[in-house]
Amino acid sequence: MPADETTATTGHALVDELAGKIRARIMNGDIPIGAQLRQAELANDFGVSRTPVREALRQLQTGGLIEVVPNRGAVVRVPAPWEVREAYEVRAELEALATARAVSRISHAELQRLRSANQEMYDRSQGGDASTQRALESRHENDIFHTTIATAAANARLARAIEEINETFPRNVSAQLLVNDDRHREENYLEHIRIIDALERGDEAAARTEMRSHVLSAGEQLARWYERRSSTVFTG
Repeated sequence: MPADETTATTGHALVDELAGKIRARIMNGDIPIGAQLRQAELANDFGVSRTPVREALRQLQTGGLIEVVPNRGAVVRVPAPWEVREAYEVRAELEALATARAVSRISHAELQRLRSANQEMYDRSQGGDASTQRALESRHENDIFHTTIATAAANARLARAIEEINETFPRNVSAQLLVNDDRHREENYLEHIRIIDALERGDEAAARTEMRSHVLSAGEQLARWYERRSSTVFTG
């Protein structure tokens, strides 16, 4: 491979790597919604020049995770509530399909993993202060729950489509909802139990319906959060 092609390939890989790292910080809440993304600071953090950082930010802008605001530059984008509802409407159908497919494929060990993840998520998200660490831990267990079902569905394209929607919005927000809202946490826990029970008894229709309802409910909670915060996030 010619030297210039090798350099270009390496450059693209670096940009992709940086975009992934910045995306992870946004998803974890290390870079909150509305926050400015300063190229110089990011370049210093990652030990690179500004050029690949600038390209990485353009990549994230194309993906809708950040936007360029006049007089502020690149910032973590605040999703509109209608965008959240639309995305979760699609996600609900995809996860409902995955759950229906999983009914005839899921193993006893996977069912146990679902119950364990759901209980761990519930336990970690209650009690004590609303710490970032507790939110991250509960989110991890929630991810295990949904990923286990997607894996059991045995359709890689379906799993990728679900993951793509999951990566559209910062994940720390939904995790904080579980930690900070007792009613939502209780409903989420019970919805998961109904999904597991439907899977365990082999009821495809119920499994599909319960998952669709669960995801739509989660999307509505998230959309309402953005409705409350969107008018104030840029103040201060």
